[in-house]
Amino acid sequence: MPKTAATPVSAADPSRWKALVFIALAQLMVVLDATIVNIALPSAQTDLGISDGNRQWVITAYALAFGGLLLFGGRIADKWGRKNAFVVGLVGFALASALGGAANGEAMMLGARALQGAFGALLAPAALSLLAVMFTDAKERAKAFGIYGAIAGGGGAVGLILGGVLTEYLNWRWTFFVNIPFAIVAAVGAWMVIREPAGSRNRAPLDIPGVVLSTTGLVALVYGFTRAESAGWSNPVTVAMFAASAVLLAAFVLVESKVKSPLLPLRVLLERNRGGVYLSLGLAVIAMFGLFLFLTYYLQVVKGFSPVKTGFAFLPMIAGMILGSTQIGARLMTRVAPRLLMGPGFLVAAAGMLLLTQLEVGSSYPALILPAQLLLGLGMGTAFMPAMSLSTHGVNPADAGVASAMVNTSQQVGGAIGTALLNTIAASATTAYLADHAAEAAAGGPAAQLIQAQAMVEGYSSAIWWAVGILAASAAIALTLINTGRPGAGDPVASGSGSAEDAEFKVPVIAH
Repeated sequence: MPKTAATPVSAADPSRWKALVFIALAQLMVVLDATIVNIALPSAQTDLGISDGNRQWVITAYALAFGGLLLFGGRIADKWGRKNAFVVGLVGFALASALGGAANGEAMMLGARALQGAFGALLAPAALSLLAVMFTDAKERAKAFGIYGAIAGGGGAVGLILGGVLTEYLNWRWTFFVNIPFAIVAAVGAWMVIREPAGSRNRAPLDIPGVVLSTTGLVALVYGFTRAESAGWSNPVTVAMFAASAVLLAAFVLVESKVKSPLLPLRVLLERNRGGVYLSLGLAVIAMFGLFLFLTYYLQVVKGFSPVKTGFAFLPMIAGMILGSTQIGARLMTRVAPRLLMGPGFLVAAAGMLLLTQLEVGSSYPALILPAQLLLGLGMGTAFMPAMSLSTHGVNPADAGVASAMVNTSQQVGGAIGTALLNTIAASATTAYLADHAAEAAAGGPAAQLIQAQAMVEGYSSAIWWAVGILAASAAIALTLINTGRPGAGDPVASGSGSAEDAEFKVPVIAH
């Protein structure tokens, strides 16, 4: 019997909404882990005797493993099956977290963080691709990705709150141990309720040269930006990392265009709508990560907030993201084209960032920082939701894992760039301000302390101006490159790909 228009809803997996709960829980765990350790790092450094020179590796080890292995993890999910990859990723992440919480020295801690990143690189693309293959009705997909987008956008700020509470009232080790119940609940629930659609695996042989080139190229790129932050952009090792990354990633693209079963089929990357999502989202994350860094330091160092109070100060941004993603993005996604949500969303976020360029030492939290955060949250939540959905919508189901990995890769690389680039800009502006006020700074006393604080804020506001421009560029890219119509409007996502394989799967992905 031929399928009717009602088939997607009537034939849909009855457990899909239960599955969403466990997928969202796992995504929250991965996203908040990117920031939760930042708050605990000073305490962990003291307890474990980690030197100032090596403390950055507690963050960098996770970022390198996660960013470098994402494409590999996405293809493994396509090959093993997303449910299997999801559960293995959760179990491995829990074990690595237990190892980190029990660390008795620097080596054990760094090893645990690298393992967390490796299993996170398996888990994150599996989670997103499960949503892509389980939610096929346009309206249900909008709701599911609204929830997922809110978590992806707000999880980092949740990590700041949770990290502050656990560090202040328990112990830094609990920033690791807290992952274990998350992972156990998500793994058991996923194993019981997730049913992956048949025929969506990619059983092609693994592209080993592609794995090696993409992993080493992405590791070199992320490490280059990480090192630039601490050692400078002209440091020989920094320059060598960028050069190596360019050569390795160029070789990766060449290999992928030649091999029969590529790790990352170029049709996934070059289709204009998905390419527009990866590029605009990566740029937006540059601005967001820089903001998290500056606001955290501003509130703690300049305003004297405690870690817990700083964490709670980010609540308006989280509220804005949830509202933008679930109430604005999800409700409008089936009514308007994605670019008409993403472009204006990034512009609203840019308006919030523009407010923060007015930061001064004595700025009022309710009058300036709170409304800026609300605008940022609303804008990013509204933009993130259609971006997450569009990144996998219309792709060959057998490529869903690696397409999902590209979203995470763009965010991971964007985060590394944002932290390094904007921090460098801020540091340069701070140094210039201090040079201009050297006489006042040399006088000592309260006046010198005020000059120091003003110099820091001058640095932050200078970098935030760049973040405004980056968000405006994200909006321009979204409005220009993304040209697909609203879901279900006769213009399914992936239009204009020119790929027979993509065209073959447009209908099954929209209406299974």
